[in-house]
Amino acid sequence: MFTYILDDDTELRPLEPAHARHIYQLIDQSRSYLRQWLSWVDATTSVQASEDYVRAALTQSMENGGFTAGIWYKDQLAGIIGFHEINWNHRTVGIGYWLGENYQGHGLVTSALRVMVDYALLELNLHRVEVRCATANKRSRAVPERLGFILEGIIRETELLPSGYVDHAVYGMLQQEWKLKR
Repeated sequence: MFTYILDDDTELRPLEPAHARHIYQLIDQSRSYLRQWLSWVDATTSVQASEDYVRAALTQSMENGGFTAGIWYKDQLAGIIGFHEINWNHRTVGIGYWLGENYQGHGLVTSALRVMVDYALLELNLHRVEVRCATANKRSRAVPERLGFILEGIIRETELLPSGYVDHAVYGMLQQEWKLKR
């Protein structure tokens, strides 16, 4: 795990149980916004639920080599970015991210995703990184598009949100493509 400085105002820090209160507060402040796109928001009803999430992320990190980090902006938790389970047989990983509503529009996720893709494809020597997001979530979709990911397809009605099932756009980046962009 690492702490990575993105710029003078922004850094990635590995999640720790001590961050649970910050995570819960950020979710609670942005609950109506986040629940449009994330199925787990309504189940996050306490600091304990956030601490359980952090502990599960730490266990996954120890067992699988991936990690989840807080995106800290001006020393405030702005969001989360992390690897889903790494498939070491196929050398692939998915990356997920979210930001609190008040932190949108600063390029935070774009910078964080660039670092995570570098780490996945160049340091861990993975072959492929994938990002999935709801097709109607234009801000989330703009992040992999901005970094040159390829839209590989749409998975129909793959996630149940409070508003109903949503389709996901699937974006992919291969190691050789990323190296050419560097």
